[in-house]
Amino acid sequence: MGNNSNPASHVFKRIAIFGVGLIGGSFALALKKAGTVQQVVGVGRSLASLQRAQELGIIDQIATSVEDAVRGADLILIAAPVAQTATILSAIQPYLQAGTVVTDAGSTKADVVAAAQQIMGEKLAQFVPAHPIAGRELNGPEAALSDLYVGKKVVITRLPENSVEDVNLVAYAWQQCGAIIHHLSPAEHDGVFASVSHLPHLLAYALVDDIARKPHAERLFQYAASGFRDFTRIAGSSPEMWRDISLANRDAMLQELDSYTAQLARLRAHLQADDGAAIEAIYTNAQLARHNWITAIESAEKQRKDGGD
Repeated sequence: MGNNSNPASHVFKRIAIFGVGLIGGSFALALKKAGTVQQVVGVGRSLASLQRAQELGIIDQIATSVEDAVRGADLILIAAPVAQTATILSAIQPYLQAGTVVTDAGSTKADVVAAAQQIMGEKLAQFVPAHPIAGRELNGPEAALSDLYVGKKVVITRLPENSVEDVNLVAYAWQQCGAIIHHLSPAEHDGVFASVSHLPHLLAYALVDDIARKPHAERLFQYAASGFRDFTRIAGSSPEMWRDISLANRDAMLQELDSYTAQLARLRAHLQADDGAAIEAIYTNAQLARHNWITAIESAEKQRKDGGD
């Protein structure tokens, strides 16, 4: 890739971002803050959202078409809900020039890779899938933060077809945002995140929905305090995005849901049997595991209080 083969001091001339909300907007702001990009062009479904992103200095230009966005771009980031990835790749593919790298920020990877394999043809090598592990419950350009990715992990799930240079270029862009790069296969990625991210979202949504549908919901919410707030915080996230993620990672999600359902059945049996020792053993094991995890996080990275994905 010529000048991209050693990205140590690379400045992107033009980056195109499909979806200039929290994820795409924060990526743009971080690269601008680092002085690593000359021009950012935005593409999206909502003109109002793109205009807001321009007012906020997230993007420099609103693309008039996909062709216009892709032309002359060093890097293209797809930061739209995962269900739109295939449509966006299809729109980009005919105009994609040699030397342009495409990456994404989707929370699922196997479905994205399958779509890319079907759509990209001989340009497949130019697509490097990735997932930044950062977020907030707020959406849209206003939610974007220049330091959202500082100390956060970005998982790259490289394809066999990807060149080392292209993978390094995507890694470099995220490192310029302050992120720490990790590598997993698409299948490993989806298994891990079904367990520690996708299932917790499903559970938080399910609990809040269950309470909201009870006839005395108003009374229940009146007494809900910080424990409820902490447990259900992620149910404030974008329903459209999480619907897409749940369906995209369906097989791994079903597996995790079955495992969790079995755990609930065990707890229910202990409760029915009045078995305090068995209940306490589960609680103690969980408390210890959580304590160890929090300690590890705090020593490795300063987590943003409202972060998480």
